[in-house]
Amino acid sequence: MEFKKLEIEEEGSWIQKKWRNPHTKKTAVYMLIGAVAGFGFFYFTDGMSMDKIPVGDIFQSILVGAFFGYFITNSPCARGRC
Repeated sequence: MEFKKLEIEEEGSWIQKKWRNPHTKKTAVYMLIGAVAGFGFFYFTDGMSMDKIPVGDIFQSILVGAFFGYFITNSPCARGRC
């Protein structure tokens, strides 16, 4: 009986493999939606009445929205581990 040697090579870098994962794509989309919602919330509640909008406040609202998007897809209950 003769056996052939099986050669397994990686298919791309770590980032490419990670991005091909459907869960990673879903997380990125939800973070983007959360960031846009955070900016919209800031703009329609505080930013509309201000002449000069502070960049730090905008950035903080965007980060909070992106965190909520990340948490929605990666919380234990979202992954069926409650």
